[in-house]
Amino acid sequence: MQNEHRQVIEEAKQAAVEVLLHNAHGPYQGLPRTAGWGYPEPYTRDLMFSILGVAVSGNQTLLASIRKVLETLANNQTARGHIPSLVHDKDDRGASDTTPLFLLGTGLFRHVTGEHDFLQDAVGKALTWMEYQSPSDRCLVAQQPTSDWRDEQWVLGYGLYVNTLVYSYLRLLGQHARADMARRAMRRFTITGGVQHHHVHEGLVVQHKPYFAFWSYKVHSSERFDLLGNSLAMLSGIASPSRAENMIAWIEAECLSMVNKGALVGDLPPNFFPFIQPDDPDWHDRYDLYNKPGEYHNGGIWPFICGLYVAALVAAKKYALAEKKLLALTEMVRVANTPNLAFGFNEWLKAQDGAPRGQDWQTWSAALYLYAATCVAEKRTPFFDDVRKCSKE
Repeated sequence: MQNEHRQVIEEAKQAAVEVLLHNAHGPYQGLPRTAGWGYPEPYTRDLMFSILGVAVSGNQTLLASIRKVLETLANNQTARGHIPSLVHDKDDRGASDTTPLFLLGTGLFRHVTGEHDFLQDAVGKALTWMEYQSPSDRCLVAQQPTSDWRDEQWVLGYGLYVNTLVYSYLRLLGQHARADMARRAMRRFTITGGVQHHHVHEGLVVQHKPYFAFWSYKVHSSERFDLLGNSLAMLSGIASPSRAENMIAWIEAECLSMVNKGALVGDLPPNFFPFIQPDDPDWHDRYDLYNKPGEYHNGGIWPFICGLYVAALVAAKKYALAEKKLLALTEMVRVANTPNLAFGFNEWLKAQDGAPRGQDWQTWSAALYLYAATCVAEKRTPFFDDVRKCSKE
C-alpha cells in the first residue's frame, strides 16, 4: 500500500474513534447514541455490531460503554429470554435479530476481556429463546417480515442474515454441535417446483448461483442477493473457500454491470440487488415512500455492510481487492450531509448517485470501518478467524 493511502486510512481511523467517543454517552441512561445527532437512542442492533470495531480499537472508554450496554440489555431481557430493540426500553420488543446479536456481542466481549462467564444467566435464557424460534426444530430460525434490521423490507421465514448470526454466536459460545446442525441446514438447496416432500427440508443454497438465498420458507424463497448475509456467511465459514471465491467474482461482475447501466456509482456494492422494482411481485406499496430502488434497504450503499464485505475479502485471502475496496470505503466515509465534517460516516448512500441519505456520524459506520481497516492491515479477521477454524474441524 502506498504511503499516501496509509495516511488517509490512518486519518479515517482516528476520525472513526472520535465519532465513537462522541457517541459513547447519550441522553438515555448515559448509554451510547446510535448517531452523532439524528439518533440519540441506543439501538441494540447498531451497538452490537459496533463491538467489532470497539474491540479492535482497544479503547478502554469504548469497551466500558459496551459493557454497560450488554449489562443493561441483560437487565431488560424478557422472562423468556428475548432482547429488546432499544437497550433502555424493555417493552420495545419483536425484533428477530436483537437476541442473536446480543449473543454474538456477548461472545465477542468475553473473547476480548477473558470473562468467559460474563452474563451467563442472560446468555442461557437467550439461547433457550433462540431454540424456540425454529419452527422445524432443526436449528434454522425463522422470522416475521420487517423484523430484522430491514424494517422496511420483507424477509419471510428463514432469513440468511439472521441465521448467519446464529451460526456465528454458536461457534463463539462453544455450541459446536448445534452450529454443525445449522451449517448443514443452511447448505441445503432451496426448494423449487412448488412441491415440498415430507423428508426434504428447505435450505439457503441457490442452484446454479454461488451465493446464498435472501430467505427461504417451504416452497417460497427469494434469490435476490443480500450483501450483509453473504458477507457474514463468508466471514464465518458457512461458505466454503471455493464458494466464497466464486461469490466474490460474481459480486464484482454484477456491480460492474450495474455501473455500466447507470444503476450504481463508485466501487462498492449495494446492500441488496437486483433492486425490487414497482412491477415486481415482491414490491410493496410502502416501498414507494421508504424503499425505492437503489435506496435504503432496497439497494442503498451502507458503509457498515461494506466494511464487513472488506473483511470477507480478507477472509477469502483476496488481499489486493480488500485493500482496493477499503480505499473506496475511506472515500465514502468522507461524504456527509452536515457541513464542515472531514468525515461524515453517513448511514447510507443512494446507489445511483452516491449521495448521503442517512444520518452522519453513525456509530456502526465508524465502528465497522475500524474493523475493516484492521482486517486489511493485519491480513486477518479478528474473532471470525476462530469461527472459521471451528468450521473446518
